[in-house]
Amino acid sequence: MRKLSLSLLLAFCATTALARDPNNPTWWDKYQYLIKSGEIAGGATTTSVASGANVDVSNECGPQSETYITLNTANPKNLAGGSNEIFRDPMRAYSSSDGGKTWSGTDVPLPPPIGTNGIRFGSDPTLAFDTAGNLFYGSIVVFFGSGNGINGTQMSVARSTDGGKTFPLTTFFDFSGGSDHFNDKPMITADANANSPFRDRVYIAWDAASGGSGGGGIRVARSSDHGVTFTSTRADDPKGPGRAFGACPFVGPNGELYLAGNDYAANTIAFNRSFDGGVTWEKQRVVASKFIPFDIAVPAEFSRGALIYPACDADRSKGAHRGRLVCSWTDLAANGTTDIFTSFSDDKGSTWSLPASVTDSIPFAVDRFNQWLSIDPTNGVVNVSYYDTRNDTTGSRYETDIYLSRSSDGAASYGANVRVSDASSNEHDCDGTFPCSGINYGNQQGDYSGLVAFGGVAHPIWTDSRRNQETLPGCARGPMEEVFTAGLK
Repeated sequence: MRKLSLSLLLAFCATTALARDPNNPTWWDKYQYLIKSGEIAGGATTTSVASGANVDVSNECGPQSETYITLNTANPKNLAGGSNEIFRDPMRAYSSSDGGKTWSGTDVPLPPPIGTNGIRFGSDPTLAFDTAGNLFYGSIVVFFGSGNGINGTQMSVARSTDGGKTFPLTTFFDFSGGSDHFNDKPMITADANANSPFRDRVYIAWDAASGGSGGGGIRVARSSDHGVTFTSTRADDPKGPGRAFGACPFVGPNGELYLAGNDYAANTIAFNRSFDGGVTWEKQRVVASKFIPFDIAVPAEFSRGALIYPACDADRSKGAHRGRLVCSWTDLAANGTTDIFTSFSDDKGSTWSLPASVTDSIPFAVDRFNQWLSIDPTNGVVNVSYYDTRNDTTGSRYETDIYLSRSSDGAASYGANVRVSDASSNEHDCDGTFPCSGINYGNQQGDYSGLVAFGGVAHPIWTDSRRNQETLPGCARGPMEEVFTAGLK
């Protein structure tokens, strides 16, 4: 295991005193804004705009954060994405039919509120295509009333048959009253293996942020009817208190279902697996121990804190590492900053390699966080994207860019990192003005950014604030934090 000096450990403890309470769900800041201010106007279909070599996917009023992206392997020009609308109730969906060059944006349906004065909003986007080209958009729905607190939370999966432009079917399930636990942080996947016995089965995993009840812990729901109905099971210790977070489901080349999460009580990246399509689960294993339990207030995300979670994938290519599992996460580097690490397994998760950094070695302090990982199923290349502060000009590690690391040997080693964003973002101040009305300090970059790779092209998607001093026609608030993407061969 990596070792840190005592002085670095003491400095780390002082820093993490600013981090969030894991008993509060990650959508708490959006709830706080909406209960006090109500939602801003919006909801019309939007179109993207080019920004240098990058694309502003959202191009709309107010802040967006927590971005996700997926690709239709039956039609690789069709990409779909999603983000949180921080100042509005619904989730936002994005669709591209030209390989990510241009995008349209639309809202994802919400259920009716609970009660006469009830309000509800969506949070935490996650998307997946099946082999038939159906797109599934997962999220959570939070119900609350003015002055009445939170009434409950519910899972949501919306289905699109036109690549993400419309969502005529939405399934809501696993409602929780909220007093025992909150549903939080869903991630979705679909079995896209042509020869799998569970082909096109949809899986969505999430957690109960407070835990402590029989219905808490890591939950995984499965659908065998293209998202019409879902059946859920608990995938961690069914008798435990539920202290895992950030569940990431992913599927192996023969339909094996894998699940990783952040066990913040044990301070490990935890792992489990199911060989019967998510019906039963084995005893939980460990990918790696780590130093940061839940999140860390790095300078670039000092207010919200950078969340610790795994992003994993399986090699489904026909290459030498077919079947290899690779997981990534953020943790402390030897110098006390944050870095991105990966570990791999060649025995379906029974054992794992020692963690290794995916980033360039730089002779000054740099933070990396909010990573995502995607293994290209056409060539087996491991792709990892993340925020990186190496280009910071403030001297305080406030400015971030998105970088991409790639491995062509199954995560055994990584090549030189590639800068993706062509302009830096600053979620601390606006040209020295602090606080800045163009920054949403409650969410900043959010808890994760997405990535998908296919056909030798990687498509990162991220929260970007380069336009936060601009105005947009019809907007009471400017663009603030926007959703950006790029395609890299």
